[in-house]
Amino acid sequence: MKALIPTGDPAEPVVFADVPEPTPRPDEALVKVEAFSVNRGETFKLEKPGPGERPGKDVAGLVVQPAADGSGPSGITRVVGHPMAGGWAEYVAVPTDALAALPDTVSVLQGAALPLAGLTALRLLRAAGPVPGRRVLLTGASGGVGHYVTELAAAAGAQVTAVTRDAERGARLAGLGAAEIVHDVADARGPYDVVLESTGGRALPLALARLARRGTLIWFGQASRTPVTLDFFDFFSGPESAVIRHFHYLDADSRLDDDLAALVRLTDEGRLHPEIGRVTDWADTATTLTDLRDRRIRGKAVLTLS
Repeated sequence: MKALIPTGDPAEPVVFADVPEPTPRPDEALVKVEAFSVNRGETFKLEKPGPGERPGKDVAGLVVQPAADGSGPSGITRVVGHPMAGGWAEYVAVPTDALAALPDTVSVLQGAALPLAGLTALRLLRAAGPVPGRRVLLTGASGGVGHYVTELAAAAGAQVTAVTRDAERGARLAGLGAAEIVHDVADARGPYDVVLESTGGRALPLALARLARRGTLIWFGQASRTPVTLDFFDFFSGPESAVIRHFHYLDADSRLDDDLAALVRLTDEGRLHPEIGRVTDWADTATTLTDLRDRRIRGKAVLTLS
């Protein structure tokens, strides 16, 4: 089958190669990929790919071979899947506990845009606890996670302040329910009950200073790729007894398939709106990756296999 493999060359991050079709384990279904989306974190990993590394975590398509152990979807079923690797290919083996059925009302393009960003947002808000009536500061809000967090949190009754440097993205987030848009963390007016921080660098200490006493900062990324420096005594300027919690979306008590099904249901009901910034053929993946790296795409980039 055809698959995209990393090159380590920033000018052409991936190329097509002929690779063996995957042999599913008993608890895996074989999925014929119809669309996949790209996450910004995947573009970082492509800079220094490991031996034999195959990218691709967000896919949608058809189950063409159900799992041998009888778990998961049976027959030829439209699905969204979240394999840990290998999804940028014609076929991918996906654990059945990382698959959810797609109704006819949710397209494969929408499905492919859901997994990593949607799962992160859903689980991040669970980690934050009940949010109705609470003030939430969200940094790095321009990406897919920020889009989903804003819509889900606002719908749950949170008062969301979203930080984005992009005026167009800010207008979109306001339309999704953000109560306030600021273009720099320094411009955010606290105190906030919860801070969701994904930027790192200078942003995290600034966001922490805007946290209420006994508030919680959940650190779920470092998009600036700059380490954070914190001073113990800074806490006395406001956020005394604050909690800083590290977050990884795979460290959760819920199952991937259940959460994927929840994201699909919310989309089907019109309560969650995947934002697709570009749809193109997978032959254009290398160009799409460089455009993502250079921030020339707003919203999810979804590649289709024709």
